[in-house]
Amino acid sequence: MSSNREQDRIARSTGVVSSATFLSRILGLVREQVFAYLFGAGFATDAFIAAFRIPNLLRDLFAEGALSSAFIPVFTDNLTNQGKEKAWELANLVLNLLLITLCVVVILGIVFSPYIVQLIAPGFGDEAGKQELTTRLSRIMFPFLLLVAVAALVMGVLNTFRRFGVPALAPTMFNLGMIAGGIFLSPYFDPPIMGMALGVLLGGFGQLAIQLPLLRKIGFKYRFRISFRHPGVKRILLLMAPATLGLASTQVNIFVNTLIASLLPQGSVSYLNYSFRLMQFPIGVFGVAVATVTFPIISAYAAKKEMGEVLSTFASSLKLVFYLAIPSAVFLAVASKPVISVLFQHGRFTFLDTVATSQALMFYCIGLFAYSSVRLTASTFYSMGDTKTPVKTSVVAVAVNIVLNLILMGPMGFKGLALAASVASMTNLFLLLRILDKRIGPLDRKDIVGTTFRILSSAALMGFAVWAYLNFYGPNLETAPLPEKILALVVILILSLASYFVFSYLFRLRELDRILELLKIKKVS
Repeated sequence: MSSNREQDRIARSTGVVSSATFLSRILGLVREQVFAYLFGAGFATDAFIAAFRIPNLLRDLFAEGALSSAFIPVFTDNLTNQGKEKAWELANLVLNLLLITLCVVVILGIVFSPYIVQLIAPGFGDEAGKQELTTRLSRIMFPFLLLVAVAALVMGVLNTFRRFGVPALAPTMFNLGMIAGGIFLSPYFDPPIMGMALGVLLGGFGQLAIQLPLLRKIGFKYRFRISFRHPGVKRILLLMAPATLGLASTQVNIFVNTLIASLLPQGSVSYLNYSFRLMQFPIGVFGVAVATVTFPIISAYAAKKEMGEVLSTFASSLKLVFYLAIPSAVFLAVASKPVISVLFQHGRFTFLDTVATSQALMFYCIGLFAYSSVRLTASTFYSMGDTKTPVKTSVVAVAVNIVLNLILMGPMGFKGLALAASVASMTNLFLLLRILDKRIGPLDRKDIVGTTFRILSSAALMGFAVWAYLNFYGPNLETAPLPEKILALVVILILSLASYFVFSYLFRLRELDRILELLKIKKVS
């Protein structure tokens, strides 16, 4: 009974986080539209993307990934078993250590940017000025790491207190900062792409600032104190070391893809970036939202040693992720060209760029369900204090990605890199599920497989309906005016939602009931 109530709570909270994340992703798409319009897919865009990869990778390694995964279970344990005063003491200690450590990291990053750029994008040295521009952009954006890391810590505290809305809205500030940088700052810089780099810093500051009033409201008071001997700090540091690799396999794979893509023809980095940005929409709205809500709940169960509830909550959340992510992947794959054309085919972004980006997106979509589920699955291990298992599986996934990159980059170019990343992510997920099944299982395989099959069937039928419409009634994306393309996109969005709803009902998917309950819609029996 408590499990059902918790599942309903997860669904409701997921709705809050998904709505906020949806707004953030919409603004993210606007940000990419501004980017595509101003800079297209080429010299400056490649340089910016490679430069931003550096602090962004470190963010996932040390902040939103490792720190959150290590901090939330320990903070939850302190709050549950020792009370608020001890929990606030731990939060202050971790915050101060984070500030000192990342200030050093940022300074070192700025100093050694030229060497880091040579490592991450060696192919840029073949084009005059490209490596130098990447270095300048990297130095401007490195302080973003400090801002977003503190924002991630604050988000972890708020999520533990079941405050999900404001933290989920925080990334909207980042997107607004970059949009402002592109529109208002870029015209005053030479090259204009420097304005976008400053927009990253504005966005990072906003992402932190919007959460601080709520943090104070729930009782946090800043105290400057440093201690490496505090048992909670020791435990977090021990968990962070392996977690640094455990949750970062996706970013590490993207890092490797960027490195290899820099060796391919100009525009390859941009095509992969634009397509993966579209992937981030369903990953964030569905996968990250469910994982964000589920993690503190599972951590609380793990702190009480209620492993049956951990398993039940995880399985329910995994099926919810599949229910939302699989049709998203089918839709993006089938409708990749009209989606990209409407969003990005303006200014310096041409129809040929649309075709190339859509090819990368289709191969990324193969692994969308895995991208969306890895964070939830890895977080379940972290909630139990096991940070070693995700490390082992992520190392295997990274190795698979590198090997496939080297094999596929010749015959498939940038498309092979997208396919390699998808296969690597699926490898990571399947290994995690297999180990979890043995560790605290057994998982109800029959239920999970049966549900997944029905989801795939519903999504495939939806995809066929969208394909048929585009094939017989879709506009010519190279020559059609923008209003006609927007109308076609609206039609296929409505068609996909309606058909997936109908097929979900016909296949009796229980996840549909949870979504309808969330929307306060009564299903007709």
